[in-house]
Amino acid sequence: MTHVETGITAELVRDLLHSQHPDLADRPVRLGARGWDNQLWRLGDDLAVRLPWATQAADLLLRKEHAWLPSLAPHLPLPVPVPQRLGEPSERFPRPWIVTTWVPGAPADRAPATRAAEAAEALAAFLTALHRPAPDDAPSGGHGRGGPLADRAEQFAELLASATETGLIPDPDAVRSVWDDAAAAPDWAGPALWLHGDLHPGNILTADGTFCGVIDFGDLCAGDPACDLAAPWILLPDDAGDLFHHAYQPAADAATLRRARGWAVLRALGGILIGEAGLRGRPGGKPTWGPPAHAALRRLVATARR
Repeated sequence: MTHVETGITAELVRDLLHSQHPDLADRPVRLGARGWDNQLWRLGDDLAVRLPWATQAADLLLRKEHAWLPSLAPHLPLPVPVPQRLGEPSERFPRPWIVTTWVPGAPADRAPATRAAEAAEALAAFLTALHRPAPDDAPSGGHGRGGPLADRAEQFAELLASATETGLIPDPDAVRSVWDDAAAAPDWAGPALWLHGDLHPGNILTADGTFCGVIDFGDLCAGDPACDLAAPWILLPDDAGDLFHHAYQPAADAATLRRARGWAVLRALGGILIGEAGLRGRPGGKPTWGPPAHAALRRLVATARR
């Protein structure tokens, strides 16, 4: 991680607004969250300022969101953080930043969905609306998102080896069987569809037991929908997957569902390693990522044994 040398404070946020968007500078500013790539500062009741503070790639991701998300957001059935203003690098802060709408709710890693039917329908409606053919100049996915699953074989092997060596998974052979079946599925032959690209419990919000918003579109890209269709295994309660697949339209074919299981294995292994003592990512890890990742892996292995 490469953190900015300038400490991000409420005073800094106000100074940046005064300099580039003075009409917003008198609003109250308070810390909202420190995410993987960005810090989020509340700006009044309905806006937020996102400033990159870690990976250098975050700069391009913010610009991508600013370019594409405003045109996609009106067609999505769940609230998303719609970019309103772009802040350019300056002497005061050497990286771009954006002002977006604020989406209320609790991250699903801290407040999991409990109302299975409502959550499955909400997730299916969101992905049905998002998964539309993307234009030719749509961004490609980072780290292979949206591309052929088989291209991620090396990453799978590394994740599985790390999880096995540290004793974090009970049956690595069963996990490998799920992956092998998924990687052997035919590639996506349809048009490149819009994808969120990073649907994990930290990027979807809940209220009253169901999903109420989706955040962090930094990995927005076009490609194989199987990348996003891993989400039911990662996000939904037990026995809600069939409800999702019945509601998602058009229904995914068998090969896409097989690839989706492979993407879910990757995301579950990554979540376990990040959640357990920060074996991947920041020191200390993200403990709330571990439980949903373990639950997802358990569901994937159990389904394969039917």
